[in-house]
Order: sequence, then structure tokens, then C-alpha cells
Amino acid sequence: MIERLETKPRMSRIVKHHGTIYLCGQVAADATKDITEQTQTMLDKVDALLIQAGSDRKHILSATIYVKDMSYFADMNAVWDAWVPEGYAPARACVAAKMAREALLVEISVVAAEI
Repeated sequence: MIERLETKPRMSRIVKHHGTIYLCGQVAADATKDITEQTQTMLDKVDALLIQAGSDRKHILSATIYVKDMSYFADMNAVWDAWVPEGYAPARACVAAKMAREALLVEISVVAAEI
């Protein structure tokens, strides 16, 4: 069975299937902020969605991070490294990408295991 949460015409924020949780892409709460703040508020959204879906950051299987420009890579990683619990780093990819809105600097897509 596939369970979809917070479904709208274009996408669902959470999709669950056989104990695996898929989150839609998450971006900053305020795109006018710098990369550090955008990364932190993006990860805060991931935390909230994982809890809603029955998981947490220790159960993230993979993450794909999209950065507007690799000049932000080190600052984004500083926030990421502090956020990921020691010993629980997921498989991860990080790529430079054109963002959906000009002000966005970072976006993340997450797959996690249900607890």
C-alpha cells in the first residue's frame, strides 16, 4: 500500500511505501537569508516531516542536496555536519543546480526508513 500525506495536485509532501519514507524537495523557510540560515531552516523542515511520517534523522537512508552554486558548499556542509547525528550519515549526493526560484540557494530530497 502507498500512503500519501499532504497531497496537492502537483505533489505529496510525504509518500510512504513498505516502511520507506520519501519526502518532497525541501527549501528554506525564508529565501532572503544566507546559505547558513537557508540550510538550517530547510533541515528543520526535514525534521518536522520525518517526525510526522514516523521517522527521524537517524533513519535517513539517502539525501540529495541541490546547491545553487558550489561556492556555498563549505558553508552548507558546516550546517549539515552539525545536523547529522554522529554515526548516522546517510548516503548522500550534492550537485550544483538551477533552482526553481532565483533566491533559493539550497534544496534537499530525502529518503528515510520508518521507525
